[in-house]
Amino acid sequence: MHYSVMLKEAIDSLNLKDTGIYVDATLGYAGHTSEILKRVKRGFIFAFDQDINAINYSQEKLAKIGSNFLIIKSNFLYMKEELLKHNIKKVDGILFDLGVSSPQLDTKGRGFSYKLDSRLDMRMDLDNKLSAYEVVNNYEEKELARIIFTYGEEKYARQIAKNIVIARNKKKIETTLELQEIIKNSMPVKETLAKNPARKTFQAIRIEVNHELDILEESLKKALSLLDIGGRLAVITFHSLEDRIVKNLFKEVTSLPKLVQGLPEIPLEYQVKYKLVTKKALTPSDRELKENNRSRSSKLRVIERIR
Repeated sequence: MHYSVMLKEAIDSLNLKDTGIYVDATLGYAGHTSEILKRVKRGFIFAFDQDINAINYSQEKLAKIGSNFLIIKSNFLYMKEELLKHNIKKVDGILFDLGVSSPQLDTKGRGFSYKLDSRLDMRMDLDNKLSAYEVVNNYEEKELARIIFTYGEEKYARQIAKNIVIARNKKKIETTLELQEIIKNSMPVKETLAKNPARKTFQAIRIEVNHELDILEESLKKALSLLDIGGRLAVITFHSLEDRIVKNLFKEVTSLPKLVQGLPEIPLEYQVKYKLVTKKALTPSDRELKENNRSRSSKLRVIERIR
């Protein structure tokens, strides 16, 4: 089952209008998109995803609610270009939910989860040439350590990378379970007791396979430029690296340039175009945390275009 993280908070934060044009940059299994479609009867929704399984499922699900939507198979990095093909230059709201959907995690063959034994894969887009198998078996030790440390914030990154290389020199690492064992054996026993020791490394490899952080900031800048006045951008993140990118970008575009700070009158071209809707990131309710443990690390930040 797919649980839509911070569903009410995210949908409410978009301040939906019945006639508005909205974008779900991360369709997944259409949890958020369904709610938008229910409330936007005379407007239109564009939804983006790379995962053909998610697209096929969502097409059927959304068609039962309405026909005023279009799913585009593309990375959200190309949102602006894809919308232009449909003569859309401005929209009233955009939502990014940067989590991996539950069906992706729970589908054995996708290789996202350290809880299921399957071939190493982790591709959001199954047409992508790079998979977790290539990263684990072909990347140099130094590069593996960098990725695991930077994207996973894993303090045992060097030892894990070293042990991956030792293991693959004997035989290729094929499955998630094999990789999990290597990670577990790279840490002191006490570190493996509280949380699954593979969590951070799997996250890091998934980010590398899908170039998640490389494209996030550029995609958010494009999204901001697409907003009409009064339009909002809502972003749900799941780890500190993503949240930092969102927080810093939102701060940058809602702050006056140093050049004009303190002036009695700010020239029009220097005035800020956006305001923060959420001064601090919103987090899931206690009720949601009881219902869905995967929501625990999520944060929601919202910004609005004001001029």
